[in-house]
Amino acid sequence: METLWFMIVAVMLTAYVVLDGFDLGAGIIYLTVARTSDERRTVLRAIGPVWDGNEVWLLAAGGTLYFAFPQLYASSFSGFYLPLMMVLWLLMLRAIGIEFRTHIENPVWQAFFDAVFFGASALLAIFFGAALGNVIRGVPLGPDGYFFEPMWTTFKLGPNPGILDWYTVTTGVVALVTLTVHGALYVAVKTENELSRRARGVAIMLWPVQFFLTCFSLGVTYWIRPSVMDNYRAHPIGLLVPVVVFGSLAVMMWAAPKGKEKRAFIASCVYIAGMLVGAAFALYPVVLPARTAAYSLTIYNTAAGHHGLAVGMVWWTMGVVLALGYFVFVYRMFRGKVRLEGGGY
Repeated sequence: METLWFMIVAVMLTAYVVLDGFDLGAGIIYLTVARTSDERRTVLRAIGPVWDGNEVWLLAAGGTLYFAFPQLYASSFSGFYLPLMMVLWLLMLRAIGIEFRTHIENPVWQAFFDAVFFGASALLAIFFGAALGNVIRGVPLGPDGYFFEPMWTTFKLGPNPGILDWYTVTTGVVALVTLTVHGALYVAVKTENELSRRARGVAIMLWPVQFFLTCFSLGVTYWIRPSVMDNYRAHPIGLLVPVVVFGSLAVMMWAAPKGKEKRAFIASCVYIAGMLVGAAFALYPVVLPARTAAYSLTIYNTAAGHHGLAVGMVWWTMGVVLALGYFVFVYRMFRGKVRLEGGGY
């Protein structure tokens, strides 16, 4: 049951990154690709019906984590309190940037909220990537299961690291570039003419950077934490993950220049899912590695009781069926290219 809930949380977090990731990416390219007010309205219309719904997966994953692995939830919030509060503020600022821009006609205020939307989207991508880097690198957990990390120390890997060091900054940059490409491909799929071509051009331009950062991040991850390969050695089926990751990168590079935005976007979704599944596969059964391995949190010493997990599975299944039904309806309703008939976004 613990393994099943580990997989459920991993899938929900992956769904959030894939779905809300293109919203963040659209925000990151917003100021450069969309050059007129109408083009910016078009980008907002491309994500307008779905961006707030996509965030449901983050809330649901957090609630599931609290239910299934309460000790992990408590430990993570104790050590990552400040960055988590910053993430909450950035999520609110992104929503403010989108909503207020659509209700204020003054061009000065529209430009201000455009900048808020862009800044919050870019910083969220970096913070999410740095968070994953902290989990992979390990945190200074004590025997009581709690820890504290300053925001940064010397930016070097050592016995007293900060939340930000050269490795976690690297993973943050990987996330920034990956979600920028992801969002650019989504905007290219949903828009037309010059706006679509410029968005596709951003994805093509950043592809070599994404490829290099992927190789570099995987290499340094193995260098700082060789144990990430243990599960791959024990279960060779896991070697399919890097095949999927680099195969999806190849499809993106083939499809985007040919104007096949949908295929490139689907490949980007597969790439993100492959990277996250690969990280979960490498960590299992550890959910929060400690600098001292004996203090690491696993699915076994953080999980709720078996009866609670079994009963919760019934309610979770009903909830996720409703959520999936809603998402299928919304995405089918708003499929196709977006246009500017009418007001609002």
